[in-house]
This record gives sequence, structure tokens and C-alpha cells, in this order.
Amino acid sequence: MIESVGRAISSPRSRASVALVSATLLLAGCGSGGDGATSAADSTKVPAALASAFPGKKATGAPVRIGLITNEGGSAISQPETREAAQAAMKYANANLGGIAGRPVELTVCKTKEEPATARDCANQMVEQKVDAVVLTSSGLGDSMVPIVTKAGIPWATAIAASNSEGTTANAFSWTGGFPTTMTSMAAYAKEKGYKKVAAFVIDAPAAVSGIEAIGKPVFARAGVGLQIVTVAAGTPDASPQVSAALRNKPDAVAVVADPTVCTSVLQAMGTLGAGIARMSVQSCVSPEVVQAVGAGMDGLQVFSSFDAASDDPEAQLFRQVMKEYSPDTPTQGYAAVGYQGVLGLVRALHGLTGTVSAKTITSALRTAKDVVLPAGHGITFSCDSKAVPGLPAACSAKEVTGTVSSDGKLGQLRVVDPSSLFAR
Repeated sequence: MIESVGRAISSPRSRASVALVSATLLLAGCGSGGDGATSAADSTKVPAALASAFPGKKATGAPVRIGLITNEGGSAISQPETREAAQAAMKYANANLGGIAGRPVELTVCKTKEEPATARDCANQMVEQKVDAVVLTSSGLGDSMVPIVTKAGIPWATAIAASNSEGTTANAFSWTGGFPTTMTSMAAYAKEKGYKKVAAFVIDAPAAVSGIEAIGKPVFARAGVGLQIVTVAAGTPDASPQVSAALRNKPDAVAVVADPTVCTSVLQAMGTLGAGIARMSVQSCVSPEVVQAVGAGMDGLQVFSSFDAASDDPEAQLFRQVMKEYSPDTPTQGYAAVGYQGVLGLVRALHGLTGTVSAKTITSALRTAKDVVLPAGHGITFSCDSKAVPGLPAACSAKEVTGTVSSDGKLGQLRVVDPSSLFAR
């Protein structure tokens, strides 16, 4: 269904194609929330520190039509919060940043239900609607959509590439390096800490396991760290047997690469069996349901993510303020930030675009985008010159945000990790 929203790495392509699978989607936290439509931001409500980010420069004229594809409404996974955050970013940009080239952004939304047939239908509808660009919030079905869209001359953009096509297609752009950079950042951190052996607890899904095998093992090896892969079936209520077996090898640290359910079972078992052993995880392990279930056992967990939604960093504060003004009912502590990053990242990357706005001029502008501030990125910038991640020419940045969970479940001590030295070149 399509709807219109108001105006207001080891070796090159072969191994990258294995790793750039739907692993990122499988590990995403799920959430819910209403449409959260509000009127334009009232500058009197904006904290003084953010006043300059709300200049009230309104977009005017004919809209620039941007397609927005979401994984929403399906039985397996549904993330309406990513659409709501993308719409909030659109409203913010139209009310304060002059939209794109002074014209308002209009989002044409299509929901894939995370099924190949509806994904292809969404891609075809974007071509039929003749949108000027397509932004994907999150999905593991990029390979079903990207070729259709880009062959029609329409550029494809996303905050986190989760498929081979999104990472390697000429007219595709990913503001971050996705799953490969997450694993490489973990390896860089392990090297920094002097770990020699790491046990990785991975959800037993082909996408996640193949991604760890193809990317995780090589980059950890280059970091001088041994990586043991331990699979845990989705929905496992108690991972004590798997944790106990892995700890017999006496790892210096463990990593959890899983969905919230498996994160919970592994972290609870670690609290009983592996107290004192360093722990690393992906963003989904700090979902609210995990924090509530694990409690004090979260203390000291090192988390790796493409975004920062919770700190006092100006970009994190801006994200929360935009959501408060334009989509107040949407939870911000889950995966919503990727929808916000996708749309606002596009607007920022096209900041210098003037004159004719079309799929062709947008593509050209994105290819020359340089040092663009990543929304909610804790100071990360991206440049779409195909140089950030070897083998993934569509990736515009290789950096990740990492932080430590405190005993009260809050993420702090955030900093940026640059794992570029571990990429094979």
C-alpha cells in the first residue's frame, strides 16, 4: 500500500555480499507508536541550547517527492517507529531547513510487510510514482528492491545498509557501513582492550551467522583476537548451556549479536556464570525489554551502534527534540533513530543543491557529499565518495558509536570508534 504524507571486509564484493545480509534487521529492536502528527515546532518550546537548530526557514513551492519504504505490518517484524521518525525529520526539515533546495519534502510511503512480493511491489510503485529518490528505513529485502529502483535512474539511500545491493550498487548510498562496521568496531575495541579471545553469542539465523563468519572472523583475526562463534536459537529462554560451554575456553570477553530475546537469555546467564567477564553487544541488547529483564546485570555492557539517541551530545538532543515536537507518541529509545537518520541525512547531504531537483541532480549531489554531519551520530560525518569501506562503495562512513551501560540501565561514556585500520585493502 502506498500513501502520501503531507508537505510541511575482507575481500571485495564476494565476501561483502555474504555479510551485508539482513543481519542488521534481525538484530533491530522492535517498537510501536502512533502517527504522532503535530503542527510545526513552536520555537518557544525549544531549549535555548537548540534554538539555532530551529531557525524557522520554511520550505515553499512544489514538493520534492521522496519515496519512503518501511518494514511495517508484517507478521514477523514490524517497525512503525522508523516511519514515524522519518516523518518527523521531514516535518522538521520543511519547517526549519528549507526542505530540499528550498522546496518542501513530501514522503510517499510504502510498507513492505517484510515480504519479498510486497517489497518488489513497493519498489515498482516508487518507479511508477516517479519519485526523485527513495529512502529505506530498515529491511532485509534490499536485494529485491534496489535493482528495480536504481535501474530506473532513481537514487537509493538508507542510514544502515543491510543487503548486498545497498552496499555495492552505484546509485545506492548508505550513510553508515552497517553490520560490517559494527563487527569491525567490536574487533578494534577488543584490540584496544588487549583481549586475546572473544566468544560471540549469535542468534541462530543464516543471515547473522554468515555475516559473523564472513566479516567477524577475518577482522577479529586482523586485530589479533580469536573469535569463537556460539549460536543460540531464537526464542531460547535460558542460554546457560551455551554460555557454560563457551566459558570453558576462558574467553577474555564475550559479544552478543542477537535479537532482544536472545540478548536477554545470554546476558542473564552471563550474570550467573560469567560475572566479571567483559561483554560487548549490538544495539538491540539495550532495548527496554532487555534492560528490564536483565536489571543490574546490564552494568558494564559495551554497546556498538550507528546512532546515539540518549546522550547529551547536541545531535542526540536534537533528535529527541524533533521527536517531541513532531511525533511525541513515538518511543525514541528503540530503533526509531534509523528512520530519522535516513531522511534528515538525505536533506543534509543535499544542502548545497539548487536549481532543478530531479533524480539525476540528487544522485550527482550525493556522489559529491562530503563531511556531512550524521544525524544522531555523536559527531560522525559521512562522505559518499566510495572510499569509506573497501568492497562496499555505497558506504559513506566506517565509524560507529560505542558506549557503556550503567547499573541503572542507561548508556553513557559514549565515543566514536574508527575501525578503518582493520579493513583489508
